[in-house]
Amino acid sequence: MAKIAVEKPFDDVKEALEQKGHQVDLVESDQELTGYDLGVIRVQNDGDNDLYDFPVVSIEGMSIDEVVERVSDYVEKMK
Repeated sequence: MAKIAVEKPFDDVKEALEQKGHQVDLVESDQELTGYDLGVIRVQNDGDNDLYDFPVVSIEGMSIDEVVERVSDYVEKMK
């Protein structure tokens, strides 16, 4: 499965993704991150593109189930 960075404080998203078999770490929103397959963040701003070397999912306006589905879609495309 995928190695995923989830922005703090979304423990519920982290747990849901772990239940799907992913390796998930909670991270600070302003960290520069590398080594992940995918990120889940609160809101993606135009200036955020340089912070990540992997695709990100913005959870703004989505339920936990929708986030998990979106992540699953990305993971399938990465195979």
